[in-house]
Amino acid sequence: MTDHGNEAVARARKQAAAQGRAQGLETGWTVFSYLLAGMAAYGGIGWLIGRAVHVPLLFPLGMLVGLGISVGYIIHRFGRGGMGGTIPPHERGGLGPPPQAARPAGSSPGARKEMTGDR
Repeated sequence: MTDHGNEAVARARKQAAAQGRAQGLETGWTVFSYLLAGMAAYGGIGWLIGRAVHVPLLFPLGMLVGLGISVGYIIHRFGRGGMGGTIPPHERGGLGPPPQAARPAGSSPGARKEMTGDR
């Protein structure tokens, strides 16, 4: 390979690494914003209810409830490895074909072998 070809490969690798870092940063900021938004929303609700019923303990309690709900949502949304993540592997950078491209509708995994006689 020529020097020009090596430079192009190196440039492509650097660009792919930069895109991976950017995607990681995007996910990190999204998780951080979910945590802050949950605490702010439920803390605000707790503060309003606590102020109405004269129980100031509802503000920190609401923040803890918001934090718990946020963590649960983050695990649901971004969890991997059997944690119930809702993002399909082909969309989150994992390997594997999209679900509809895996096999034709109405066919079983062994349908091709049965139809063609392959064993």
